[in-house]
Amino acid sequence: MEGTVRNAAKTFGILAVLTAGAFAGGCKQAPPLTQADAQAMIQAKYDQAPPQPFTIVLTDSGMQQGVSDKFWTGVKKYPNGYWGDFKLTDSGKKQVKLTDGSDLIKWRPDGPDDLKYSYGMSTVALNHLRARGLGNIEDVGPTKVVQYYEDVVLNVSDSLSTIVHNPGNQLSAHRQATFALDNGVWKLQSIE
Repeated sequence: MEGTVRNAAKTFGILAVLTAGAFAGGCKQAPPLTQADAQAMIQAKYDQAPPQPFTIVLTDSGMQQGVSDKFWTGVKKYPNGYWGDFKLTDSGKKQVKLTDGSDLIKWRPDGPDDLKYSYGMSTVALNHLRARGLGNIEDVGPTKVVQYYEDVVLNVSDSLSTIVHNPGNQLSAHRQATFALDNGVWKLQSIE
């Protein structure tokens, strides 16, 4: 009887080891998510989206640059000395669209030293987004997240680019991408 119990214990021990090994072998670890892979997935999402015009916040310095670059020309000056109407030139019409759909900028700051006044317009050229500067990929529950910068890649003339780079225009934003495992493969879940 003692031999039967010993044999049964050995058999049970061997089965336990084999079962544990089979179980451990069946549990696969998630594949790694590299920064290069994460960036490629984010950029692929941006590349799939249709290009968009860029909304320009035109401030006083941009207004002056636009006159110098002959994007618009003054057509009316008001008695207060700081209001004016500016008509888009043919060159300007190829570069920008005014938000009201007209070709007349109605410049109406609150005073001669009002540096906060701005006027909205958008680029005629369509622009894309680009992901750059990915940080460390972090585990958050069953997902992975990474912080990065989203840049607008401008498709405009150098002159208009100078105006767009004035304060008030946001050409870069800090974003977070979340990735989830789908059938053993990491996929981009969301961008915030």
